[in-house]
Amino acid sequence: MRPPDDARRELVARWLEKAEDDWRLCHRLITDAQSYAEATAFHAQQAVEKYLKAFLTWHQVEFPKTHDIKRLLKLAGIQDPSLAEELSDAADLTAYAVEYRYPGEYAPVTRDEAVGAVAVADRVREQIRRRLPADDPG
Repeated sequence: MRPPDDARRELVARWLEKAEDDWRLCHRLITDAQSYAEATAFHAQQAVEKYLKAFLTWHQVEFPKTHDIKRLLKLAGIQDPSLAEELSDAADLTAYAVEYRYPGEYAPVTRDEAVGAVAVADRVREQIRRRLPADDPG
């Protein structure tokens, strides 16, 4: 039987792998000559969501199945109030996983908004990785 800490590390590593996939993809999409602003913003949101879930998993904080970044930040803030405060603007990305996911009546995502979403994802990635143990992969 595997010790609980090993299982936790493995689950955190899996969340980080998923987050890194979305993070790399949003970077690839934003540099393409074709405009993929909605897809870029969506994958930036997904990366942020998964980085936060990795952090919560490491701290053994249960979280619901949700795309709500604000809700995840609130849970993360219980463990690290400065993290929630520093990344509060990441909550704005939630719309890219919810409203923009399906056809509807909304303004199109602009390239500038997509670039901003990627910048937020970069900052979240940096802050989460800094707060996780160095020997966790990712």
